[in-house]
Amino acid sequence: MSVKARRPPSPPQKRSFLEKAAYVAAPGTVVLGLLYYFGNQYNEAYYRAFGIQASDLTISVQAVLAGSPQALFFPVWTLLICGLVVLLVLGRVGHALAPSENEGRRRTAYRGLLAVGLLLVVLGYPVFFREDLLAFLPEGWPRRLLPALGVALGASLAFFAIQVRLGQRDPGRRNPWARDADRLWLAAGALLIGLLTLSLFFGMSRYAAMAGETQARADANSGMKRNPSVVVLSRLPLVHHAKGIEFKDLGAGAGPYRYQYKNFRLLEKTPTRFYLVPYYGGYKNTVTVVLPDDDGTVRVQMRGSVR
Repeated sequence: MSVKARRPPSPPQKRSFLEKAAYVAAPGTVVLGLLYYFGNQYNEAYYRAFGIQASDLTISVQAVLAGSPQALFFPVWTLLICGLVVLLVLGRVGHALAPSENEGRRRTAYRGLLAVGLLLVVLGYPVFFREDLLAFLPEGWPRRLLPALGVALGASLAFFAIQVRLGQRDPGRRNPWARDADRLWLAAGALLIGLLTLSLFFGMSRYAAMAGETQARADANSGMKRNPSVVVLSRLPLVHHAKGIEFKDLGAGAGPYRYQYKNFRLLEKTPTRFYLVPYYGGYKNTVTVVLPDDDGTVRVQMRGSVR
């Protein structure tokens, strides 16, 4: 009787440097893409509050990425804290239902959690497109963020219900029909994770836009203190009815730039334009003045440093 010699296990294949780098570069690319997207949402809302399209400005990728923490820190911090609380609570519930004598309670718990979770998901999505359904809420973050948070909470509860369902100790679950049903439950859980991800992405996108608009109002109400002061000298008289703008006619002997305008702040500078806003009056009275930089009719003197 011959005995076949066992082959020694083959050593694990060594991964190349590029394969190893891909594990680091791919997540890093996703993170940078998200940072750029939310930073761009923040910038668009910020400049839109002053009546400017961000696409008209030459904002570098580095500037967008540098501004993204202002739009992401608070929501990410809040989501991490809320996620930790939800996980601790659900983990505690799962631990309490783990003993075999609580099988009936487990069945009741997963049915109740699944019903509540799906109800929140079904009720939340129409509000994404119909904010007027929440007209009874105050304007601001409750009306804009509650739908996304409701869907996220509903998806989390329904996903936990599926985990409770799959954890039941049922001897009949070994038959093929039960295994097929478990596969369907797992697929439903994957869909719920997708809903959770989309709702959180949608909510953070809205928060980034709200943060940009809020920051624009705060800057205007504080006199744009972070931006450099600007004095405008012009060959021709400009419209100077904006509140707080100081106008002075220097006379014909002052040279080509006869008219002087003070109390402006530089909002943004492009290769061909200056975007100016006045010091005073607050956001309600803010007027954005756009001046050319290449026709020789105006001269802009800046004092201070750009924020």
